[in-house]
Amino acid sequence: MDEHPNHSGISINYPGIYIDMDFLSSSEAEILSKGIDETHWDLSQSGRRKQNFGPKCNFKKQKIAVGSFNGFPEFSLFVQEKFKLVPIMEGFQTIEQCTLEYNPDRGASIDPHIDDCWIWGERIVTVNVKGDSVLTMTYLQEKDRDRYNLSLAPASYLQFDESLSNVIVRIPMPERSLLVMTKEARYQWEHRILRDDVKELRLCLAYREFTPPYLQEGEKFGPCIHEIYDLASKKVTLL
Repeated sequence: MDEHPNHSGISINYPGIYIDMDFLSSSEAEILSKGIDETHWDLSQSGRRKQNFGPKCNFKKQKIAVGSFNGFPEFSLFVQEKFKLVPIMEGFQTIEQCTLEYNPDRGASIDPHIDDCWIWGERIVTVNVKGDSVLTMTYLQEKDRDRYNLSLAPASYLQFDESLSNVIVRIPMPERSLLVMTKEARYQWEHRILRDDVKELRLCLAYREFTPPYLQEGEKFGPCIHEIYDLASKKVTLL
């Protein structure tokens, strides 16, 4: 039995989580908070609001279009530059940036899910701008293996272990931190934010990359994807 100030029990191998507790400086977090506050919000689910910059995706039909995407906001571009200093982020090209606001007054949360595996690549990235929280991970049940387009995920990460079915993993997401989910943590575990873990206003930036077929050397690369890559290199000055 291993001892730890916050838990006890038998440890498990849990690959695929990278955390940088001080990814943002205090001044950088303030710049992002100000830019986010000056940007139009759209309503999201479970008491959240969002700001989305990226292509329009139909996950059920596996179709993608440019939609209203015309680049990323200028005030947050320095975050993508900082990614280049993180070894695990090597080669990451941002295709979607989504701002999410979790307000405890609205009971904000997010239900258990795995990010779609048809279009979004292996690295699932969150920059926690404001407010501490916790990511709760639960092992994907056998009955749910046909969800999330998991059949398109790398087969090496789909070797399920039913002995983990009752295991819960809690991952800290402190203010100004970077969290990267990859490998088994990305494909075998559903993640959620519980209402009880939103104790103060939380702002975060979620970043996504394409799966290999949609990369510039992939078999799905075509005129639409080429245009999306071009737009992803542009900056937008928001009014």
